[in-house]
Amino acid sequence: MNPSDTAQPNLYRQRGKVRFSHCDPAGMVFFPRYLSQLNDLVEDWFDEALGIRYADFIAKRGHGLPTVKLDCEFLSPGVFGGEIEWRLSVLRIGGSSITLQVEGVEDGAPRFRVRSVLVATAVHQGGSVALPDDLRAALLRFRGPECAQ
Repeated sequence: MNPSDTAQPNLYRQRGKVRFSHCDPAGMVFFPRYLSQLNDLVEDWFDEALGIRYADFIAKRGHGLPTVKLDCEFLSPGVFGGEIEWRLSVLRIGGSSITLQVEGVEDGAPRFRVRSVLVATAVHQGGSVALPDDLRAALLRFRGPECAQ
């Protein structure tokens, strides 16, 4: 991880091994496993880079941040024993939603690209709510060059 990368300060980066449990019998990443890892990445991004403990955001503050839209491109297979760099940036900050772009790269080769829309909710009330001010402020550091607000 390198959330303060000077070349691209808007990226949150995290490296992860391709484990046996991620793979199909051919030794390639079973693509739905990337989606589970994407959720782990978002939790780590909150904890490590946004300065908002994700567990507290949900359990104590009563907010949810469910994924409402995913657009995935699987560009080349990840293989057992490899290491993928996950690169997360913010494409859009809306009133109650965040659009993220996440790319997975291994040895310079793109493995996947995901656009994900997350919507802020009140856990016990349902429906969307405005993004909390502290979250909105923290998101600004990760806006990509094409970010819309």
